[in-house]
Amino acid sequence: MSSRTNPRVAVLQGGPSAEREVSLVSGRECSAALRAEGFEVVVIDAGETLCADLTKARPDVVFNALHGRWGEDGCVQGMLEWMGIPYTHSGVLASALAMDKVRTKEIYARAGLPVAPDRIVATDVVRSSHPMEPPYVVKPYNEGSSVGVYLVHESANGPAQLPDDMPETVMVERYVPGRELTVAVMGDRALTVTDIFADGWYDYHAKYAEGGSTHKVPADLPSGIFGACMDYALRAHQALGCRGVSRTDFRWDDSRGLQGLFLLETNTQPGMTPTSLAPEQAAHCDISFGQLVSWMVEDASCSR
Repeated sequence: MSSRTNPRVAVLQGGPSAEREVSLVSGRECSAALRAEGFEVVVIDAGETLCADLTKARPDVVFNALHGRWGEDGCVQGMLEWMGIPYTHSGVLASALAMDKVRTKEIYARAGLPVAPDRIVATDVVRSSHPMEPPYVVKPYNEGSSVGVYLVHESANGPAQLPDDMPETVMVERYVPGRELTVAVMGDRALTVTDIFADGWYDYHAKYAEGGSTHKVPADLPSGIFGACMDYALRAHQALGCRGVSRTDFRWDDSRGLQGLFLLETNTQPGMTPTSLAPEQAAHCDISFGQLVSWMVEDASCSR
């Protein structure tokens, strides 16, 4: 990072992905917090002129507040590596791996982390017949924030009625009943476990709408399950090669004890909105939002 008294931080937000609106909120919150912490901030809505915009802005570091494809899957990270600008969150390879749910689960399995059974199936097949016994979940293998995720209930009369904009192939994953848990990792430290309560399926709306879900921090869990979540999240972060802040999501079937705990995915760029989980966990650990984003800027780097 530059030796300037007040380093210039370019906050990347918006972008063209399905998660654009959430990214705009994350960028707004992070920009305000960074300014309050004494950083010089320039906000860039990431589009086709991003490279030129960064060249003009001449930042010392990029705070990547983009979510979803292009901004979170290694593409922007590769451009920043080429430009030699340090940036927050994970690098090219970890970002690409974590966005691809198939590759993520392969890495989890190799690291000895528990995952639910799944299949990669042509979308037309999923529309015409059940690819596995319900209940199961249908999801794109390269989107985040539960974008395009559909739950097929045990009582479903027919196969999933998927929209036209789904990719040609999708992941079909055994649905794990029970509780939705998540753990944020900050560097080499797992912060805590959050228990998430939503009215029905924890989908995109439940994640980001005001009142869409409630969180219990820390989660009220048996010590063995709490400890396993913390351990698994840190191991997932390390196995994928993440840096900065990540967040790993779990489902836990409490009727099965530890055998009912499964990793779902690792988010390499967790949301930074008023309802987001990672800042809430940091606050529980006496790390203010300003301190969190400042640490992320100070931790920023290119690959070494």
